[in-house]
Amino acid sequence: MYLTAKKRLGQHFLINESVVERILSAAELDRADIAVEIGPGMGILTKELARRTARVIAVELDIKLVNMLNKKLVSLPNVEIVHADILKIIPEELLKGKIGTPVSSGQTYKVVANLPYYITSPILWHFLRAELKPSLMVIMVQKEVGEAIAAMPGKMTRLSIGVQLYSKPTIITYVLAKDFRPPPRVDSVVLRLDVYSEPPVEVSDVQGFFDMVHCGFSSRRKQLRNSLAHGLAISPDQVCLLLEGIGIDATRRAETLSLEEWRKLWEAFAPLRT
Repeated sequence: MYLTAKKRLGQHFLINESVVERILSAAELDRADIAVEIGPGMGILTKELARRTARVIAVELDIKLVNMLNKKLVSLPNVEIVHADILKIIPEELLKGKIGTPVSSGQTYKVVANLPYYITSPILWHFLRAELKPSLMVIMVQKEVGEAIAAMPGKMTRLSIGVQLYSKPTIITYVLAKDFRPPPRVDSVVLRLDVYSEPPVEVSDVQGFFDMVHCGFSSRRKQLRNSLAHGLAISPDQVCLLLEGIGIDATRRAETLSLEEWRKLWEAFAPLRT
């Protein structure tokens, strides 16, 4: 059955089975796992997930694809196709589903998916900031986005800092546009996120921490003394004094700071925001 991809939903169907194998290998699946897939498309990855795991929950917004998948995968009793907007259903509710027993407090799951490019960041925040986080995410994203997420100090962005507070990102492989139908305008990467049980740096107020990061990147090309002064509405001289106190050069730029340095920034500047 052939369905036309819907541009408004960012649909690009993966057709290269060797890429599917690389995704599955990176996910390190076993028969006890629960896999959550977002945007299963034509079901090429869904079928392979079903063969390797105890349960697959595939969330699809397009009702035509839902109907097609329910028919195509009817022989796989451990697959549940959920017609929903993934951003409107929390993981705890999603995992209850129709298959198996209700989710327990110690339940774990893995997200394995070719994410729609236009909502990559919202989906990442949806799972990484959830009460019930996945143990692992193996996702296909736009090449530039994947490289930004996995960036090291020197090329950090608000996105990389946000994702790296919750997980350790690793680029698994690059995927060409021709591996999809229809081909997107950009290449992709398969990204593995090993989700932390506890953040690698201790932050007492996560939203306040991210507000600080936002201030630091408010004028990305400027030095910290200027971007923080602008973002926090304080004088550059005051910024310089605080930065000196934590051993950070005021002439550095936001993209050069490590996660630990952002933690130090937050602790030094948080009293100014109360």
